[in-house]
Amino acid sequence: LSYISFPCRYFRWWYKKTRIEKKSAFIDLLCAIPLQQIYGCPLGGIGGGTITRGWRGEFCRWQLNPGIYHYETVLANQFTVCLRCKGRTVYQQVLSVERPSTLQGWNWGFCGHYAFYHALFPRAWMVYELPGQNVVLTCRQVSPVIPHDYKDSSLPVGVFIWEVENGRDEDVEVSIMFSLQNGTGTKEDRSGGHWNEPFAFEKEGERVAGVLLHHCACVNPFTFAISAREKAGTTVTHLTAFNPAGSGREVWQDLLQDGKLDSPAGKSSPTKKGEVTAAAVCASCRVPARGHRMLELALAWDMPRVHFGSREKLHFRRYTRFFGSGGDAAPALSHHALTCYEEWERKIEAWQKPILENRYGRWECLLSPGTSLPRMLWLSLPLAHSQLPSWYKSALFNELYFVTDGGTIWVELPPDCCAEDLQGPAGAGLSHLLPVLREYGRFAYLEGQEYRMYNTYDVHFYASFALVMLWPKLQTSLQYDIAVTVVNEDIQPRQYLMCGQTAQVKLKNVVPHDIGDPGDEPWQRVNAYLMHDTADWKDLNLKFVLQVYRDYYLTRDSLYLRDMWPVCQAVMESELKFDTDNDGLIENGGFADQTYDAWVVNGASAYCGGLWLAAVCMMCKMAEVLGDAEIQQKYKDILSKGKEAFERMLWNGKYYNYDSSGSDTSSSIMSDQCAGQWFLGACGLDQGEFEVFPKSHVVSALKTIFEKNVMGFAGGTMGAVNGMRPDGVPDTSSVQSDEVWIGVVYALAATMIQEGMVEEGFRTAEGCYRTVWERLGMAFQTPEAYREKKVYRSLAYMRPLSIWSMQLALERRASQAPAPAQVPIHP
Repeated sequence: LSYISFPCRYFRWWYKKTRIEKKSAFIDLLCAIPLQQIYGCPLGGIGGGTITRGWRGEFCRWQLNPGIYHYETVLANQFTVCLRCKGRTVYQQVLSVERPSTLQGWNWGFCGHYAFYHALFPRAWMVYELPGQNVVLTCRQVSPVIPHDYKDSSLPVGVFIWEVENGRDEDVEVSIMFSLQNGTGTKEDRSGGHWNEPFAFEKEGERVAGVLLHHCACVNPFTFAISAREKAGTTVTHLTAFNPAGSGREVWQDLLQDGKLDSPAGKSSPTKKGEVTAAAVCASCRVPARGHRMLELALAWDMPRVHFGSREKLHFRRYTRFFGSGGDAAPALSHHALTCYEEWERKIEAWQKPILENRYGRWECLLSPGTSLPRMLWLSLPLAHSQLPSWYKSALFNELYFVTDGGTIWVELPPDCCAEDLQGPAGAGLSHLLPVLREYGRFAYLEGQEYRMYNTYDVHFYASFALVMLWPKLQTSLQYDIAVTVVNEDIQPRQYLMCGQTAQVKLKNVVPHDIGDPGDEPWQRVNAYLMHDTADWKDLNLKFVLQVYRDYYLTRDSLYLRDMWPVCQAVMESELKFDTDNDGLIENGGFADQTYDAWVVNGASAYCGGLWLAAVCMMCKMAEVLGDAEIQQKYKDILSKGKEAFERMLWNGKYYNYDSSGSDTSSSIMSDQCAGQWFLGACGLDQGEFEVFPKSHVVSALKTIFEKNVMGFAGGTMGAVNGMRPDGVPDTSSVQSDEVWIGVVYALAATMIQEGMVEEGFRTAEGCYRTVWERLGMAFQTPEAYREKKVYRSLAYMRPLSIWSMQLALERRASQAPAPAQVPIHP
């Protein structure tokens, strides 16, 4: 009955939330974001907001207010080229295929046949072959997203390096004009009070110049900066303000006249209500016949102090640690970007090149002689088998877009924050909570751009591989935030849930579902998710334990492990109540009580039971590392009983049944049935004394999944369907059982690779990549799920970051291969 009446309860809640309270729904099932097959690589570092450019060059997706997206293409935001030979303009063109109704004084409609787009996050390339001009422009877009970097990776900037190739037999003067509207294309742009001013910033002999666009919103005001680097042979000019809603003829004629802008001095007048304003910067140089030159431009945005939707607390973004919080950092950010991007690119290439050149590798933390400061070096390893496929290289790096463009926020602790403020009444045992958060800040990203909950933990379980492998301190910070929430009880009033129950928002010693809604006050009020009482979910506590040991295994951070050990014990004690028959194996409760929150499971289950046994195994291992013999023996005894029960109740000779209920679908083949083994394998606990699941059973289950869920679904071209009946028909018992979850498929592929099924793993994952990035045109907005017949759900989702577990599996296999005579180390 509760499931039949769910739509009515949801609609009642949705109407009150959106129509009466005028707030956004944490999941809006009635107003899903429409698919636009336009997006390219986003601009910006981690946690300072993002601006996405489309593959046609448009500025079309905005996330400056934390967690809040606007999907507006702002037509005034363009690059325009002007070519001059022998003192006269021979070609002037907006580098856009659009033909808008505004700015009709500009020459629009660049022929797309002469333009090409490539992206490998965090960089992108746009190539323009100017028709009839024998000139080729290549715009290289760079954002500072650098593994193991916790400074520049936080910066809200993007750089555009324009390389000009002159194929003519005569010199040509080339100008690139960058125009930008003051705002993000919303009605706020016309609220009045916005203004622009020119600026120049010089430091250590390097000078940049451009225009600041001050957007004076009543909440979270910000400043854009468009700029160019001045150097020998390069001239930078500007136009402080123009009307982007008009014809734009004055701007066009200004550039057409001499390839430069007039560069008026002084500020513009503040806009009146209903008006909108824009600015432009222009970089110009002479390119010799058959020669090559480069022009460097940048976009920066400075929104240093932010409020979430409740406006209760003021937060300072991570980059304010280095550039200040006064709202005047845009010039310094622009200068830093234009003078440091070359170093960023060297680091990005050192990270990506081994993989692009078909070498596995891993990051090693080395101590330099005479110092305690670590250096992160990439250790290249020999390729054990065949070359890495091109699609995998694209997916591996481009799926990382969500680390920056997942509504991501990275904030500093307040200077006056003390341990007691963070720990709450029960968190005193987290001795390194304050030092970690003070040094690395607080990090959060959304479950999805449509699912507005920060750090949704059952999903982060999959995505966390990207963080722990590339920015492990952010994973550590996130885990401390979860841990302090676990040990404290929420004192908010009970809330009504859409499953028809009321429940306390958060219980003690239970992992929260999420740390809050950006429309409210994250970290302060957790569990924005209202579908079920997640205190009864069976997977959240286990996923905390699994991540703690996985993090320790990869980072060897013993202080972190010691802090987390009591929390692990607390959540496992809480979980033990779900073992109702004391057989060492937890039971599901007859409702959708795990990450598959619409797929009912009853009794012992392959998914939660497997996670449970893996967590028990890791409790044994952590107890061994920490010398806690009593706890080690306790969980060894549980593991012994639980393994026997798991095999007896779920193994059917080929795979593990979905659950033990004996229902019509309990024998379904679940693609995620080996999730526990996935984590065990990632931590080297899948063999010898720590083998939980018989190796022969794991391989048999994976082969069955490959045969039925992968090759038996859509001709093997769409990844693995979540549930498949033994007769080869997808399980349609729930709205989720016949979906493909891209992040789950990548995790499944990693498990296959761990078990030696490398070709099957790549074949499985390739189906998802081809479907999302090619057939459905969902580049840089990978959804949570799709079905066979082009039905998708929840665009731009967290879980597909699990592809980095495939890379970890490949690295582990490479490290087990015979060592070469010499192993080159690349900085």
